[in-house]
Amino acid sequence: DAIREELVTATEVMMGTEGNLLDGTPLHCRQIKLKTPILTNAELAKFRQIDVPGFRALTLSILFRVDEGVEGLKRGLEELYTKASKAIDDGYNILILSDRGISANDAPIPALLATSGLHHYLIREEKRTQAALIVETGEAREVHHFSLLVGYGATAINPYLAYESLSDMIHQGTLPGIEYPYARDKYIKAAVKGVV
Repeated sequence: DAIREELVTATEVMMGTEGNLLDGTPLHCRQIKLKTPILTNAELAKFRQIDVPGFRALTLSILFRVDEGVEGLKRGLEELYTKASKAIDDGYNILILSDRGISANDAPIPALLATSGLHHYLIREEKRTQAALIVETGEAREVHHFSLLVGYGATAINPYLAYESLSDMIHQGTLPGIEYPYARDKYIKAAVKGVV
């Protein structure tokens, strides 16, 4: 269906605080429009730096201590929920969930678990429409991964490890004659078409 209905199938997403649907005001229009839910590293960097009226971004780590095991994972999720709720109270409306910084001591909370858990926590707290969720993860690389993350509450995704893999393949000669920006753009296009 996506092929036949390509002209009317939207891949755009809106980023920012959502207003009350029953009370339409000009403030409802204060959103950032993205062509796709898959962000490049440069686009993510711009979001990290944003601090203009109506838009503030904060990066929240989704790592937990390996030596704490399952209890560490549970504690990591609870800390994520608490920090996100406080960030929204402090005026942040773009939350970046990041698994960067993985080490022998720090493991990532699975991106889908962190995203869906936070999404439902914010719904219960009646704060979900007050913030967009960007997931910066090395886990997402296939169409199915992107589909699940979007379906479970992510507004946008930055698959940084997939981009690093593309760059490495180009530098090692696995993809001869292809420039990185071209390969990255084709990867994003293919992933978005797969999601639709």
